[in-house]
Amino acid sequence: MNKAAGNDYLFGIHAVSAMLEKDAARVRLLWIAREAQKNQRLKRLQSLADRASVKIQGATNAELDAMVGGARHQGVVAECDAVASAQRSLDLPELLASLDEPPFLLILDGVQDPHNLGACLRTADAAGVQAVIVPKDRAVGITPVVSKVACGAAEHVPLIQVTNLARTLRQLKGEGVWLLGADERGEVPLFKADLKGALALVMGAEGQGLRRLTREQCDLLISVPMAGSVASLNVSVASGVCLFEAVRQRTQ
Repeated sequence: MNKAAGNDYLFGIHAVSAMLEKDAARVRLLWIAREAQKNQRLKRLQSLADRASVKIQGATNAELDAMVGGARHQGVVAECDAVASAQRSLDLPELLASLDEPPFLLILDGVQDPHNLGACLRTADAAGVQAVIVPKDRAVGITPVVSKVACGAAEHVPLIQVTNLARTLRQLKGEGVWLLGADERGEVPLFKADLKGALALVMGAEGQGLRRLTREQCDLLISVPMAGSVASLNVSVASGVCLFEAVRQRTQ
């Protein structure tokens, strides 16, 4: 999301639809491109906005471009109240204490591509992950592109940014959370690993994978079996494969 004067600007048909369906009270104003107001997908957005008593304002595509810095907005921008500070500064111990089921977490070690983070958040939401943990430095946070790709998940899956990832991993181990790191050199194939119980899946960054200190904190390194010519998967794809194998095991 873009931010201005205490507001967030969310854009893209899927992301704005999700916001109107799940948290319409946050939407102050909906901007729709005049050139695209007859688009059937935007008409559905207008219906959602009308149902939630959200004011709709017409704008030119050029005006919408200026609002979101030239990003692909698909003819719609929502001006929203900023996310509550409690969501932004969620405390990990507090989260763990609040759970009434074993922790199921996703940890991303230095993911910098907003498309990847957005896709990981969307997959985490679908898999029932309770929080996504990322380092504060040398990693992407919530951006307009992340929110658009996440299609509403960025507003509902807690994203916990930590100062020292290795220390956080040690803290999780102290709470009895099993840390499984995904690495192409992992000694156990994903489909033979036990992914039940208190679990955090640890995924590496684009290109470099898990950093040494992160790898050393993992209880076990697992690998995704690769039958083709490529050596590894994109981090968001690998996260999806690992998370839903965990879901399969945890729901048997």
